[in-house]
Amino acid sequence: MGANRKPPMTDLPLNAGQHMAREIAEAPQVFAAAVAQPVRLPDLTNLRAIYTAARGPSAAAATILAYDLMRETRLPTTSLPPSIFSLGQGVRLTDSAVLVVSQSGASPDLVRSTEGAREAGATVLALTNAPGSPVEAEAHSTLKISAGPEQAVPATKSVVGAIAAGMALLSTLTPAYAPRAKASAATIAALQGKQLPQTKALLAALLRASHVYVIGRDTGFGAAQELALKLKECCALHAEAYSSSEVLHGPLQLVTNPLLILILDTEAPDVQPSLDTAEARFKAAGGTTFRLRPSDAGATDLPPAAAAALLILTYPLALQT
Repeated sequence: MGANRKPPMTDLPLNAGQHMAREIAEAPQVFAAAVAQPVRLPDLTNLRAIYTAARGPSAAAATILAYDLMRETRLPTTSLPPSIFSLGQGVRLTDSAVLVVSQSGASPDLVRSTEGAREAGATVLALTNAPGSPVEAEAHSTLKISAGPEQAVPATKSVVGAIAAGMALLSTLTPAYAPRAKASAATIAALQGKQLPQTKALLAALLRASHVYVIGRDTGFGAAQELALKLKECCALHAEAYSSSEVLHGPLQLVTNPLLILILDTEAPDVQPSLDTAEARFKAAGGTTFRLRPSDAGATDLPPAAAAALLILTYPLALQT
């Protein structure tokens, strides 16, 4: 036990990558807790539309949730730029609900969005990870992400928890959705620690890449937005997210050998033709193309939002580049 003894690993501070890896490992439990939470809502009988307000990773989660909300409730759901309230005078929101998604619940423009939406006649639902936050204080009802403290700079488990909390909301609005949401939590928990078969090849491709397109459709587009952001934050790679319905015009012309294409496939039947076309076109143009699916890890029959959450959990790959 001399002076040169190295401290045990448990005595060493975690670096940024280790913080992120640990929090990603906690994400399945966060998802399960958030999706199973009891939800109490105000009267939404006359609801005609749902809007979301969010920034950064929370905006990607909001995009994912919007598609499932529209599919299941048949209510139009779209995003409101927070600047409508923080810089402008707001909009009329009678007979609508506004879902404010904010990890901290303290971003000034989202606090103002919560206040402004309520003043404009909306029922405001807060989806936050910080109990007692200013957003929660102004909202009519709160859905909890329950991810706990997040030490890594890039948000990880709170993004997955936000998707799950939104699924809990949808389970309350549409009870027939609830069994599928509950089952998805068990499926995601069972996949903890598994790697996709393409992991090694994808890591090698990321090491060679200078530019990355991340492509999805429907809820997969929201997952693409989140993964593209994480590739920028974690790998300093130029990454852009596209819907497969839009990428085959101007963006296709940028295909060169350094361009890596990641296709996030939720395996929803309706998105297959669009993703198939994008994959074929990019391969024909010479792009290095990977298509990632939940079934690669043994997960099947997930609701699209849960499939998108699982695909987001593939970004531990970014830690190793």
